[in-house]
Amino acid sequence: MNKYFLLAGLMLVLCTAGAVPGNNPASPVTAADALGVGPLPLGPLPAVTAPATNPQDNAKIFLGKQLYFDPRLSADGTVSCATCHDPAHGWSDAGPTSEGIAGQMGGRRAPPVSNAAYHPLQFWDGRAASLEEQAIGPIANPVEMGFTHDACVACLEGIPAYVGAFRDVFGTPYITIEQVGQAIAAYERTVVTTDSPFDRYARGENSALTPLERQGLEVFNGKGHCTSCHWGPNFSDGRFHNLGVPQTGPLASDDGRYEVTKNPKDKGAFKTPTARDAGARPPYLHTGGEKTIEDVIRFYNQGGGANPNLDPLMVPLGLSEREVEALVAFIEHGLASLNAEVANEPGIPADQLPR
Repeated sequence: MNKYFLLAGLMLVLCTAGAVPGNNPASPVTAADALGVGPLPLGPLPAVTAPATNPQDNAKIFLGKQLYFDPRLSADGTVSCATCHDPAHGWSDAGPTSEGIAGQMGGRRAPPVSNAAYHPLQFWDGRAASLEEQAIGPIANPVEMGFTHDACVACLEGIPAYVGAFRDVFGTPYITIEQVGQAIAAYERTVVTTDSPFDRYARGENSALTPLERQGLEVFNGKGHCTSCHWGPNFSDGRFHNLGVPQTGPLASDDGRYEVTKNPKDKGAFKTPTARDAGARPPYLHTGGEKTIEDVIRFYNQGGGANPNLDPLMVPLGLSEREVEALVAFIEHGLASLNAEVANEPGIPADQLPR
């Protein structure tokens, strides 16, 4: 039965995406060419591969973790990466959008850091081609952390323990913002949520999913059309779609991917987030406008929202109440990571940060 579902999922993915079947392994994606990636079957996540330009080691990962949880990377010392990408909130935050320095509100929901290493492009609009590039973006965003890169580096160079740590990791007597990004990215590549009931089921533990969750997996793969976009081991195609999401929050309008490409077809399109651990991080969509997973499913069930640039994949689904219930069960519980060291990783207290 297990193999049947995986095979069925693969076939449905191939049919909906119009791809040529093959035997490509589910290797991690680090290149920026999102459209060069073909459909992959659902399955356990492969190991993360670090880019050759930023090899991993324990010292760099630990330095990156210290930086990730350090609010001194913001102009007023109040906002760290973890403020908006909090392990306790599924590596996002309470939302609907995030609060930066001086109480300023961001226009989009904080995407999860967990499993971000598998995305070919970062941010909702894909404007960063790597985790390294993404990691230093919010530091200089006036709404988020409000620093300049030079001021951030000057701050770190004033902390002797950081100067020593950067020297040990990078072998230089100075700190650069690129090193800051490399260290944070190295840490973020360790934030991989695995061992969900689905992963155990896919490995042959048939009782890992309840009967209702197994039905939800069938709907996910079939009538729910979820694998049209949420495919592959990370349950995301890493691509951009216009779902017709009503604009809410601080922004009067948001053109999404169009702001990067200036291609009219990208207006209102946003990157597909991973469905893994979605139950840990309500509310949902790039605006945080849907409070629960059930709300999201009902939004999809009606074919999304009215929009002249609506993705053709968005069609009314005709799901029954039982199918909605099953799909909620599969996403909320079947995709919830059980590796607590990542799913519930504690932060670093302020008195334990470098001095």
